[in-house]
Amino acid sequence: MPLRFNTLKTISFALLVLAGCAAVNAPINVPKTDGLNAPIVRIDAASLPQDDLFIGLAFSGGGMRASAFAHGMIEALQDIGKTPENPYGLLPHVRLVTGVSGGSVTAAHFGLNGPKGVAGYRERYLVTNAEKYMANKAYNPVTLARGLSGGANGRKTFGRYLDETLFHGASFGDLAQRSDILTWINAADVASETSFLFSPETFDALCSDLASLPVSEAVAASAAFPLVFSPIVLKAHSERCTYQEPDWLTAARYNPESTATMKAHGKVLENYADAEKVKYVKLLDGGITDNFGTVALAVARAKSQNQYGPLSEEQAVRVRNFLFLVANAGVEKDPAWANRQRGPGGVGLGRAIVQSAMNSATRTAYDAMRLTLEDWHADVVDYRCGLPAARVKALRGSLAGWDCRDVKMFVGVASFEELPEEMQAELNTIPTRLKLKVDQVDLAIEAGRMATRMNPEFNGLIHAAGFAAPVGAAQGGTQIKPVRITPVRN
Repeated sequence: MPLRFNTLKTISFALLVLAGCAAVNAPINVPKTDGLNAPIVRIDAASLPQDDLFIGLAFSGGGMRASAFAHGMIEALQDIGKTPENPYGLLPHVRLVTGVSGGSVTAAHFGLNGPKGVAGYRERYLVTNAEKYMANKAYNPVTLARGLSGGANGRKTFGRYLDETLFHGASFGDLAQRSDILTWINAADVASETSFLFSPETFDALCSDLASLPVSEAVAASAAFPLVFSPIVLKAHSERCTYQEPDWLTAARYNPESTATMKAHGKVLENYADAEKVKYVKLLDGGITDNFGTVALAVARAKSQNQYGPLSEEQAVRVRNFLFLVANAGVEKDPAWANRQRGPGGVGLGRAIVQSAMNSATRTAYDAMRLTLEDWHADVVDYRCGLPAARVKALRGSLAGWDCRDVKMFVGVASFEELPEEMQAELNTIPTRLKLKVDQVDLAIEAGRMATRMNPEFNGLIHAAGFAAPVGAAQGGTQIKPVRITPVRN
């Protein structure tokens, strides 16, 4: 008995010691002392090729399952309008990608490499072991203790793997030079309970240099699931510069018609610049606050301070069809403790709380995005119809076929719900991890292709733009009508 008691004491003491050994991350950012972060011109929509079709994609969280599902959506777009002269189908029309957690990996990779990077993505990343450097055994006492004390894994686990396999040292500065796709990576600021955008405006408030930040660090922050990862840390270098809030942000904060999200975003940036309020920013999985990365769209609209931004003026006049498609890789689970009186407890309770918050964010994010897009659509139509003919001709090159109200917008979600029940059941068994079996990866990719091809809004866009419908296409597609109901300007 004494031996057993002493053994328990030893184990308890060891666990207490380990509980203080959670992975602690050094700040990932460096100060900027020579003024504001310059606009990342190449990923500014004003620099994009002028076109009559604009596609935006939003990829949700869900570990490797979400990365694969988003890749399937990209492949489905590549199949439409594909010719020997254009092997990339609709992909050259993708002007915007936003991603959260597992979806941020695919978003960042596509944003950095464009259509040419799609081939080989499965082999380079999706079927590999992205947990290679991670402590991932939930019932290992060391892992469990570190998880409960703040996070089992630090930034040099998943982030390191991403850099070795996909991003190869690429920074946000490289993204600006190499890409013409507006790319948004989203995490969650757990202290302020708001979304964190890896954008020049955010880093201006932190007096920090965005261009030097590795893309892999941002993606790892976006995917830092609580307990599995310790928070990713940024330092507020407010002592190095004097932050001046931009006029558009001041206007958004104090406009009585601004959304609560925009007001909160503005307040957080103000706090970042105040050394008395924020010294360090702690980031976790972006799905905690916004599982589709919709806040970035609201910020881009407010920042533009015109009716058509983040489109350029030329794009606003030439565009005829918009498509915004969300890849939602969420699964349905029936927790066993729902059928018994006791539980959940311990780690199960912690996971249930986090997952509840993320699922709630998922449900509200799409509605918020759709409202933002409806308002943007109405603004674009208002702007077009207010232009004199001479300006239209200058921007468009001709007045032939001009109809200021001829702008169709399709907004939809591709998810597991549209798929056959047998396939849904199999997809719902795929865990939210960064390492999956090859057949699970391939199933998620095929699900992304099928859900996209079957999406009514996607098919509505294909019909409106004059492309041939894919096999198994759903009929319909409800465009947002170009009629303003209740204008809300940020």
